[in-house]
Amino acid sequence: MSARGAVLFARYAYPPNELGYCGPADASALLRAEETAGIERHARRFEGAWCYLELLAECAGLSDPLDERVVEAYWIGNDLLDLASSRAVLDRLLDRFRGQSGGTWQGARERARAHHTFQVFEVYPWARLLRDSGRPTALTVLDRCRIRTGVVRSVEGESATVESRPLTWTGGELVQGPVRRESVRWSTGGRSLLGGLSPGDRVALHWDWVCDVLTETQAARIESSEVRQLGWLAGVSVG
Repeated sequence: MSARGAVLFARYAYPPNELGYCGPADASALLRAEETAGIERHARRFEGAWCYLELLAECAGLSDPLDERVVEAYWIGNDLLDLASSRAVLDRLLDRFRGQSGGTWQGARERARAHHTFQVFEVYPWARLLRDSGRPTALTVLDRCRIRTGVVRSVEGESATVESRPLTWTGGELVQGPVRRESVRWSTGGRSLLGGLSPGDRVALHWDWVCDVLTETQAARIESSEVRQLGWLAGVSVG
């Protein structure tokens, strides 16, 4: 098992787990980077994310779903995504989420991807709910649940001020809004999976948490995946 991959998974999975949205109880297990086996046990109980990691590993001929390349593919994006066909993704989801309704994934055909953006915008029901009702709660969940990029402007203790672009609802489409500043966390109780944070860092955000310091290439992958997904979603019939 890859220790680097386990820690990378924990960085992105901790925020919703702490809030009780995904995964098992005791999110603090994800902050104990020295306990790699414990992170793996915890990760296996993320029913949504784990099925994508297993599929990506299988398609790449890798034995470890927590291989760093596999974990990066799911949360950020890399060339492993091209090895998992849309058909393979849908077959896995039909097995995992059979009987679950509310999203648009069952009609995804050629656009299904083993990436977190697809899970958020098409498997979860929130985008469809937003289009059906315009509920502000649905927009908030979509905005927070996606992996988004930002730039650190200041750091104070375990918090940071970051500039990022929120999602907005035009009444017919989800689009990226103008840049805004938000306060996020990067550490809690002296525990963090990051070595540190500095003004100017390009970062990945999940809910109210800094997950990672990104390279320009990684940031571009996250942003392009979202632009593509929003474009697909604009053309999806939800009737």
